[in-house]
Amino acid sequence: MTAKSAAAAVRATVYGYPRQGQNRELKKAVEGYWKGRVTADALRETAAELRRTNWRQLADAGITEVPTGDFSYYDHVLDTSVMVGAVPARHREAHAADALDGYFAMARGTQDVAPLEMTKWFDTNYHYLVPELGPGTVFTADSSRQVAELEEALALGLDARPVLVGPVTYLLLAKPAPGVAADFEPLTLLDRLLPVYAEVLADLRAAGAEWVQLDEPALVQDRTPAELNAAARAYRDLGALTDRPKLLVASYFDRLGEALSVLAKAPVDGLALDFTDRAAKNLDDLAAVGGLRGKRLVAGVVNGRNIWINDYEKSLAVLGTLLGLAGQVDVAASCSLLHVPLDAGAERDIDPQIARWLAFARQKTTEIVTLAKGLARGTDAITAELAANRADLASRAGSALTRDPAVRARTAAITDADGRRSQPYAERTLAQRAHLGLPLLPTTTIGSFPQTAELRTARADLRAGRLDTAGYEERVKDEIREVLAFQEKAGIDVLVHGEPERNDMVQYFAEQLTGYLATQHGWVQSYGTRYVRPPVLAGDISRPEPMTVRWTSYAQAQTSKPVKGMLTGPVTMLAWSFVRDDQPLGDTARQVALALRDEVNDLEAAGTSVIQVDEPALRETLPLRAADHAAYLDWATESFRLTVSGVRPDTQIHTHMCYAEFGDIVQAIDDLDADVISLEAARSHMQVATELAGHGYPREAGPGVWDIHSPRVPSAQEAAALLRKGLEAIPAERLWVNPDCGLKTRGWPETKASLENLVTAAREVRSGLTPDA
Repeated sequence: MTAKSAAAAVRATVYGYPRQGQNRELKKAVEGYWKGRVTADALRETAAELRRTNWRQLADAGITEVPTGDFSYYDHVLDTSVMVGAVPARHREAHAADALDGYFAMARGTQDVAPLEMTKWFDTNYHYLVPELGPGTVFTADSSRQVAELEEALALGLDARPVLVGPVTYLLLAKPAPGVAADFEPLTLLDRLLPVYAEVLADLRAAGAEWVQLDEPALVQDRTPAELNAAARAYRDLGALTDRPKLLVASYFDRLGEALSVLAKAPVDGLALDFTDRAAKNLDDLAAVGGLRGKRLVAGVVNGRNIWINDYEKSLAVLGTLLGLAGQVDVAASCSLLHVPLDAGAERDIDPQIARWLAFARQKTTEIVTLAKGLARGTDAITAELAANRADLASRAGSALTRDPAVRARTAAITDADGRRSQPYAERTLAQRAHLGLPLLPTTTIGSFPQTAELRTARADLRAGRLDTAGYEERVKDEIREVLAFQEKAGIDVLVHGEPERNDMVQYFAEQLTGYLATQHGWVQSYGTRYVRPPVLAGDISRPEPMTVRWTSYAQAQTSKPVKGMLTGPVTMLAWSFVRDDQPLGDTARQVALALRDEVNDLEAAGTSVIQVDEPALRETLPLRAADHAAYLDWATESFRLTVSGVRPDTQIHTHMCYAEFGDIVQAIDDLDADVISLEAARSHMQVATELAGHGYPREAGPGVWDIHSPRVPSAQEAAALLRKGLEAIPAERLWVNPDCGLKTRGWPETKASLENLVTAAREVRSGLTPDA
């Protein structure tokens, strides 16, 4: 096929689309089902209507091949576990009795049965449910949901492509099931899994699928020769099937590296590759392996993870080069649009100048279609679009909104001394223990307490003008007093004020910093029914005035126990925002760190003795390739130390991390030089405590003993058992007792019961310690 004929066949497509609906209809329906207010049939109809709406939006925009199978009630990896029959033994009875309830039990757990572990999807803020596998796992195919959703799209007259998590990535994301040896490698189950995928592919082909996409993002990470050989075997076997649709193997989030030649040689019909800045090397690597002669290439040239407009001329140059490297070149986003909000057009309060620079999912589909048109018909066919795009890019590059000379001068003046505490930890800890007077195994929480319906109503009434500021602040004070009174009665040692004034741990601060802007409808799924509105980091960052001092000081005045000041750290402020792409991330992190440093110093000056700077995103933002780790961790840990190093030795600095694989960054955790770190550990059975001990971590740590992402209430005995397991790795004088994460999403009844059990467990274990333990 010539380049000209290839261009004529250009298609526009996406790998996935936001699931929640314009007004988060899916969240409301699923949570309504959990509470018994929505029937299963009504939930299914809401889901079906959301799928139809998504497909129609895509088709109306000009997307010529829509994805199916990307929709999920909770998580697409959990959906894959159901598809291949990998239901944990403890959930099989419930799943057999009612597939929907069993599905949600795997995601959330029940009072009697623990859920699957949850962790971050590569380096995004999306969380997936980790498959649990073992030598005895028996896979069985259940393609009913995938087939049904394909048939729904075909019935609308659409060209549809089912999207599945690929078998290699599925196994590489899995962990040994409870009771299975820790060194068990799920990838050894590949030969057992491939026939199940073959059956699913045959079912989809019979239902009318011409193409099926198999997502293999795990192959963009560093992979061993054995893992690459497994990928080669998987696609050799699947490619050799006679009863199958055409296979499109997709990767995203980074360059494929060594795996590119493996997939290019495989007997599959096409590859989908990321060609955005972070994966730009894919272009050279594709040329080096001789391209994809006679095969389809889906080129991800529109960034599916950020919200800035595409540079059409840059993307067209890449696409033009690719025409000579594949039999057919189609245009797509770099990954599923699940990671961006739905529609920038719904925003009414954003500065019109900045609005020109933004592209959410619906705008990105327009960009994809425009680029496909330009590739197929030439740039003369999109002259107006190119001119408008140039003007918008120039508007951003030249805008005074993006640069503050004072901020840049302060950042340039940072010295090494600014990132170091005045005394080493061994000396600080003595001063802190004398100052705070805490018992062994001190108890605390991570920061937030339940945000009640009354509190949310008060916040909405304030925005709508139905409640004045004074009335709202009285409601916040009432909430703080209630939270403090409960903690004191329960016997918690280091208190928090509960954060009733905060809407979100990043957005709350972003709204008070220059350089950030907030959206009204920019919801993005984090996990299950948890959606966040990441703020947009558009310009240089500074703090006009204190952000948390008033409420922390108010709380401290109500009690003689220490109240933690609570801040979100600089890396998390970047990771959970849509960060600017026009300067290095390290430069932006230092700006945020200096703004937060001012806040930390003001908290200390106001009498706050314990200050927690949360960095749950430190691991999630770790680059996917090991060669890129050192540079990232250097600026990431530097920015944390820059935030906290201006305080006195007797001020105790805490940090918090959750739902990530911490073993990869234990040295970085050490390099933060925090006095205390609290970490998610309940679902992973205290794995992180062992990892810290293996590293020789010298500071204090609180591996969580309550999984707060499940509605179940752990008993005091269960919490005590986890605490004793923690003591096997961390000595009592350095072990804290706390939940896995903040309590914002939990209800008051379960929060009270769980924290009371947590305190009971701490007292029980503490009483059994010898005096010199």
